[in-house]
Amino acid sequence: MSDRNTGSKSVSSAICESIASADGVTLPAAESDPALLREGIRRYVLSLMDADRKVTALKHLQGLIWTRGYLDGRIIGHVYEDVPAALEQWNRQNISVWIYSSGSIAAQKLLFGHTEHGSLLKHFSGHFDTTTGPKTEVESYRKIAAAIGSSPEQILFVTDILKEAVAAREAGMRVNLAIRPGNAELSEADRQQYTTITDFSQISV
Repeated sequence: MSDRNTGSKSVSSAICESIASADGVTLPAAESDPALLREGIRRYVLSLMDADRKVTALKHLQGLIWTRGYLDGRIIGHVYEDVPAALEQWNRQNISVWIYSSGSIAAQKLLFGHTEHGSLLKHFSGHFDTTTGPKTEVESYRKIAAAIGSSPEQILFVTDILKEAVAAREAGMRVNLAIRPGNAELSEADRQQYTTITDFSQISV
């Protein structure tokens, strides 16, 4: 990635300041050899991805990379086959659909704007990301409810991650746990505590 095409200086700064210092990691100084700086950041970013770190600066960097791929047609957003029909049905019923993802809002719009089913963006009322707060913290869901203008009890949150389900429920939201291929196994106790779905047609709103 060149500075001219991606603004990598600002991204490097975000990575260094927002993540590396908090982790106690020392990266090459910004005024050092550009090749050395790029290599240091590259290795650190790969380590963050391997650890599946949900950090805003990392998601911003991924968004810059994905933008080029989506616009060039080299990347196409994947959604499960049941999703477009469910979104259309909810829109017909005047049900607002919002996205809360660890991916940046820009990345969300790229993915849902370039799917194998075409753009699905018209179906969403809005987007939230980790700038609202971590997805495993109760306060994040309270902030979202306030931003939407609804009480938490009026909101159904669908996720495939148990810790997120716990936080959303504690905030007062109704919760469905999605079971999709490759997801972490749920215990029998977890299945009894939450409504589970295997596709969006099973969601009752």
